[in-house]
Amino acid sequence: MLAVIGNVLWFVLGGAVMGLAWWLAGLIALLSIVGIPWARACFVIGQFTFWPFGREAVSRAAVGRSDIGTGPLGLIGNVVWFLLFGVWLAIGHIMAALANFITIIGIPFGIQHLKLAVIAIAPIGMTIVDKHPVTR
Repeated sequence: MLAVIGNVLWFVLGGAVMGLAWWLAGLIALLSIVGIPWARACFVIGQFTFWPFGREAVSRAAVGRSDIGTGPLGLIGNVVWFLLFGVWLAIGHIMAALANFITIIGIPFGIQHLKLAVIAIAPIGMTIVDKHPVTR
């Protein structure tokens, strides 16, 4: 229930803008054939940016899914990504984080924006998974 409340507040207080920024980057990446893998990542991370609470981004290698994006080609892809889109999306998330840090209620949202800024720097090789509650 807290994740739903957090997601609604997040969406209204800045998540929608940055989610649309990710989708815009995805549409721009689709303009070339070689940009399709980045476009797919943009749409997935954009969806995550709209509703981040209750989910998290982790390395695909950490969940046992090694593939082309988790090796040397993924590193090259992340460098290209950073130069074209990543730096701008990271700056957007950092600016949104600073705006959220102004209020006490915005601190968790600012922290989430900082996490998304890190993802914006190097999204290739990442996957979005649901957080599972700890069972005792």
